[in-house]
Amino acid sequence: MELDLQPLALAGVPQERPIVIAGPCSAETEEQVMSTAQALAKRGTKIFRAGIWKPRTKPGGFEGIGVDGLAWMKRVKEETGMLVATEVATAKHVYECLKAGIDILWIGARTTANPFAVQEIADALKGVDVPVLIKNPVNPDLELWIGAMERINGAGLKRLAAIHRGFSSYDKKIYRNLPQWHIPIELRRRIPDLPIFCDPSHIGGKRELVAPLCQQAMDLGFDGLIIESHCNPDAAWSDASQQVTPDVLNYILDLLVIREGKQSTESLGGLRNQIDECDNQIIEVLAKRMRICREIGTFKKEHGMTILQTGRYNEILDKRGAQGALCGMGSEFIKKVFEAIHEESVRQQMEIINK
Repeated sequence: MELDLQPLALAGVPQERPIVIAGPCSAETEEQVMSTAQALAKRGTKIFRAGIWKPRTKPGGFEGIGVDGLAWMKRVKEETGMLVATEVATAKHVYECLKAGIDILWIGARTTANPFAVQEIADALKGVDVPVLIKNPVNPDLELWIGAMERINGAGLKRLAAIHRGFSSYDKKIYRNLPQWHIPIELRRRIPDLPIFCDPSHIGGKRELVAPLCQQAMDLGFDGLIIESHCNPDAAWSDASQQVTPDVLNYILDLLVIREGKQSTESLGGLRNQIDECDNQIIEVLAKRMRICREIGTFKKEHGMTILQTGRYNEILDKRGAQGALCGMGSEFIKKVFEAIHEESVRQQMEIINK
């Protein structure tokens, strides 16, 4: 299904990159909301965000102030002139937000992962013209992400955007949620007219990672940023470690280098031709390797050998990983490449053995 999209067309918001949406993770008190909003508006922010309902991973945490917070959002809009945005997860949330005049809605990662919930929201939005931003599902599933957009678009909403907030992983290292940049890059390839926002707060999980993630998103051509900003982050009722003050946010945005992605690339023609030639050589070498693998498969069949030779496989991964590192490439990258090559080799040998 091809999406029928229109520009976001956000009133009073300049269309140059990045479009910035900022505000606290959660609306906690009227004073906290207004203090943060006024500080952000003073520094030029045009869109204010705050979570009214907060779907938490486990019970017992702060799950949002609820409907009462919508009145505070209305006050932000009236007193600062900013557009206001919040997350919706049910039809009731949609109705309450539309009644309160919320300008922009977003669908959270946990909701995107549930097609029934997304369809409920889509049904509630029929006949309404409001921008809807859709976060990636918590798991790295591009089809599920696109499917959520198709459901909302199918309800007649055309002003859509995606939010890349990273993907959950059992093994937490640097990031709270792994960026896996190749997934939003593939989304851009498939739906080039769809604006993509980056959520560095949820990807990083630490405020010191917000700035480098913002820059990386800009370098990859993302259209906007949705950043958590709180008047007193250390006292925040949710996600305190990933929120920054309005002053720090202003500093981060001032330091961003915005590179033009649509300049003429004629001067790159020669280098791109070289890349094309390298790609052709890679394909030819891989084809040669697969021919040898098929010969090995024939030998294994004739001699009653199993396809998987674990010792040999581990030897290849270790040797090639080290070799790649010596050539200036990440050893993990090289291992992933050879894992994919090995998977295809096994598939081809399976065909020979099962003939």
